[in-house]
Amino acid sequence: MNDVDVVLPCLDEARALPGVLAAIPAGFRPIVVDNGSSDGSAEVAEEHGAVVVREPRRGYGAAVHAGLTAATAEFVCFLDCDGSLDAGELPTMVALLRAGQADLVVGRRVPVTAAAWPWHARTGNALIAGLLRRRGIPVHDIAPVRAARRLDLLRLGVEDRAFGYPLELLCKAAEADWRVHELDVSYRPRAAGTRSKVSGSVLGTVRAVRDMAGVLW
Repeated sequence: MNDVDVVLPCLDEARALPGVLAAIPAGFRPIVVDNGSSDGSAEVAEEHGAVVVREPRRGYGAAVHAGLTAATAEFVCFLDCDGSLDAGELPTMVALLRAGQADLVVGRRVPVTAAAWPWHARTGNALIAGLLRRRGIPVHDIAPVRAARRLDLLRLGVEDRAFGYPLELLCKAAEADWRVHELDVSYRPRAAGTRSKVSGSVLGTVRAVRDMAGVLW
């Protein structure tokens, strides 16, 4: 029986999904949350063995929360399904939870090329992360890869259903005195033929920073 579920929020990632799902480690069950794709992402995910959850309400947080509520394993990981992150790094993150060394493990993206992380996305991320460190939350990235125990996450009661979800999660984890551990993770260019909803444009980055700032103030 698998004791780790991997939630993959998805919006039009059909081209990336085969590679992403093939890289999921053995014993980790992928849950692809289709957030209204028009490119057949849900069907591709099903064809490649993933559990598919359909979440009609648009928003990163809405997709992540739908995946969390659909998960049944003791541990839950979250990973973008655009091919930019290496699922092979998830076991290291879960191992810290199993060993009792952390309550929440998050990734700090280290780009393998300059093109992997556009300047506007990196700048917006650094701004928000800096504000969190001033509040005593030891992170340098508001990363889309993280791991924690499922029941603990549900008890936190994160309410944001847009791009502010990961920031609210960090804030509430700090309020609950969780031990937050940050690990470096490789950050690669997205799969060919896909486009980021955040870093793919300055407007996308501004919207994400706006949503996150709304959590802080």
